Amino acid sequence: MGNTGNITGWITFFIGLYAVAAGLGEFRRPGFWAKMVMEFRESRALQFLTGMVTLALGATIYLVNPWVPGDLLSILITVLGAWIFVEGALILAFGDWFLKFAGKLMGATNRIWASFSIAIGLVAIFAALVRLQMG
Repeated sequence: MGNTGNITGWITFFIGLYAVAAGLGEFRRPGFWAKMVMEFRESRALQFLTGMVTLALGATIYLVNPWVPGDLLSILITVLGAWIFVEGALILAFGDWFLKFAGKLMGATNRIWASFSIAIGLVAIFAALVRLQMG
């Protein structure tokens, strides 16, 4: 269970799990991410719902995670929360443009993005476990 002393570690841990699971999902079903982006582009309701959830998740991470000057992980997670919030706002305001850009990023390099997601996820899980052991 999280508390103020280890909240950064737990947020990092769950972001890492998410990144690993997302990467594995793309490897298991190649083209999953590109199809998902295509479906989002076609549905205004999905764009709105995704934007709202993303905005709320980013705001929550930003507000809950402590900002500790000198603590790189704390700063990184707070900045990540702010970016997730901005991403949600962009999806709400410019969903068609934003998702067109995301679709171009996906392209034929899904395996590279999936590998990157898994690698970042594993690094985040390791950093979280180190943080949680120290706290």
